[in-house]
Amino acid sequence: MALRSTLWAKYRLSLEAYRAMLAEQGGACAICKVGAPTDIRTNRFHVDHDHACCPGKKSCGKCIRGLLCHACNTALGNFRDDPQRLSTAIAYLTNGKGTRT
Repeated sequence: MALRSTLWAKYRLSLEAYRAMLAEQGGACAICKVGAPTDIRTNRFHVDHDHACCPGKKSCGKCIRGLLCHACNTALGNFRDDPQRLSTAIAYLTNGKGTRT
């Protein structure tokens, strides 16, 4: 099965562990809780890992954070996994403007 080998090669994650993680998340994205994968290319949730541990597209398997829909996975990537950038974006959306440092 292609998914099984892809999960192992890229994330050191078994298909059974992927399914268990998805069940623990209630079958939904860990961030926005959308219940269906939104990536039309793969039709599955993306495996999110800590890029500070493993830069790039492969993971050691120990730094997997959860399963995300395409939009949330892309958003984290665009914010470079930086909590300060996300906080500034939240302030911008909440207040209608960003904060200056």
